[in-house]
Amino acid sequence: MAAHLSAGPFCDVASARPTRGTLIAGSEMAHRDAAITRRNLVQAAAAVPIAAISGTAANSAVKVGLLGAGGRGTRLASFVVQVPQARLVALCDLFDERIAEAKQRIPVDSPRVYKDYREMLASDIDAVIIATPVFLHPEHLEAAIKAGKHVYVEKPAAVDVAGCKRVMKAADSARPGLNVSVGFQQRYGWTYRQARKVLESGRLGQVRQAEAHFLKGPITGMEPARKRPETMLEKVRDWKHWRDLYGDIIVETYCHSIDVLNWFLGDQHPLKAVGEGGRTIRKDGDMSDHVTVAYEYPGGIQATLVGSHITPPFFREVHERIYGSESMIEMARHYWKHYRGRSDVTHAEPPRNIDHDSVEAFVLRVAEGKTENVGVRGAESTLTAILGRMAADLGRTVTWEEMMQSA
Repeated sequence: MAAHLSAGPFCDVASARPTRGTLIAGSEMAHRDAAITRRNLVQAAAAVPIAAISGTAANSAVKVGLLGAGGRGTRLASFVVQVPQARLVALCDLFDERIAEAKQRIPVDSPRVYKDYREMLASDIDAVIIATPVFLHPEHLEAAIKAGKHVYVEKPAAVDVAGCKRVMKAADSARPGLNVSVGFQQRYGWTYRQARKVLESGRLGQVRQAEAHFLKGPITGMEPARKRPETMLEKVRDWKHWRDLYGDIIVETYCHSIDVLNWFLGDQHPLKAVGEGGRTIRKDGDMSDHVTVAYEYPGGIQATLVGSHITPPFFREVHERIYGSESMIEMARHYWKHYRGRSDVTHAEPPRNIDHDSVEAFVLRVAEGKTENVGVRGAESTLTAILGRMAADLGRTVTWEEMMQSA
């Protein structure tokens, strides 16, 4: 069965083993620096005529394929079919039951079904949504870009530094006009955009400090210990419990809040981090159940991330706060607030789910011939999470440079 996986739809032989990947030479690091400049140019570029993009015809619905038909993938695909300018035409997954469940959950008639992602990418689809296990994101993103497909890859970009560097290189190789989007949904959510307007207006004053809370109680400590899978196929089926496939909770889950910190603190990554974390009650798999990280950003701005999966099951607190000299803002998926005084607070709720906003924005960019290539930015937010994971693992301060040189 493991051999079947290696030659099958989700991964090639080399990437079937979740290793730390290949070292990136110094010349490639220089190429990465050039990529950032090129990325800025791409983001500022005018819309490219949609007819110029291979496989996309003007005046027709965008044909979308889904790679990875699990819970997250089917949720995103369910939003795709609500966009009039798009048609979900293909599903690809390693497991037959996932395909069957996706057909039941997504209101779409007779989609083409693939077991090998390379066959789907060779078809006439215009765009692909990638929602596979995290350790496969670099391989799948790279393949989609090489196939000339617009791509929306779920966060995070990868599980390790080597994978993030691969994503950066692939994103920079995308030809002009190709959309490379990453599933950091807050960037497109109404609540976050409203808060961002306050920041850009200067009404916060001088930004001094930030914090992010990602507290929820999905585990009780009573879950049975998991036996380590004997084959790669078994491990991929159970991928959300294993760090080398998932990235640990700070990389796969808390990266949402980390991306918000990077966004609101100058559109940049931190210089260093110090952290602590571990397993208090978790028995299944090999991941942490809590972590606390303090990041230092340019200008001496401190940002703290507190993440936990061990709060009481009924409790959830997920938000970010930016503190300025004049006022402060608080953002979440379901609300945003602007505190100007003790009794002077703006509080508003969004018209709909931000996942819908993110997927619709991607499809409309493709349909309207607009371009967004944020692969490097998405990798940098993932690397910021990896920096926090590394600091917590080592129990000491880790710099961005040390982290980047680790692979």
